[in-house]
Amino acid sequence: MPIGVSCLTRLLSELVADGGLPERLAERRAGLPPGCRLMAVSKGQPAARIREAVLAGQRSFGESRLQEAAAKQAELADLEPLDWHFIGRLQANKARGVVRHFDTIHSLDSLELARRLARIAAEEQRAPAVLFQVKFRPDPAKTGFEPGELRQLWPELSALEPLRPVGLMTLPPLGLTAAERGGLFAECTALATELGLPERSMGMSGDWPEAAAAGSTWVRIGSGLFGARPAPLG
Repeated sequence: MPIGVSCLTRLLSELVADGGLPERLAERRAGLPPGCRLMAVSKGQPAARIREAVLAGQRSFGESRLQEAAAKQAELADLEPLDWHFIGRLQANKARGVVRHFDTIHSLDSLELARRLARIAAEEQRAPAVLFQVKFRPDPAKTGFEPGELRQLWPELSALEPLRPVGLMTLPPLGLTAAERGGLFAECTALATELGLPERSMGMSGDWPEAAAAGSTWVRIGSGLFGARPAPLG
């Protein structure tokens, strides 16, 4: 019987992912400069793969879907508390759930959302660490503050208790060269330094070396660790 395309994709993904995760984690950590940490992007991965990564010493994980993340957190509740980061676009109607389930939020992209998040955090008696998403190049596919806009709004943004502003996050547009990405990441580091923020969430599986060299403190790697995300059988 012929194998469907989605089924074949699932099987190939499992071949890539099975085995070698501890070695890939160790290799990625060894390649990072001092002060740069590895976040394993576990969105789309089953809880069993996260458990495998934890056994290999990984503690920080990135998720972008609230319902999926909450289910995996419940399944992994027998482990020592893990360091969960929300890295997806934060929708206003999901803000309360994100505040409840994540200690760090990497995608705060507007003043309106920041105000809402601060109000909800106060109601939930939570104080999440937040990173502001910044656009350093025009990109209609992404949201975020323009650098000048962030500077202008900073007096209010930095005072929105109980939020804890800790850094900036940026995603370069597609089509840039490695040198151009490196320049963009350097701008993000410079702006974070200007604002007195210690964290820079920059770099993913395809561009983490440039980000790390430019001062990233968090690289977000998914497929480079786990392989392609599993697809439903079809």
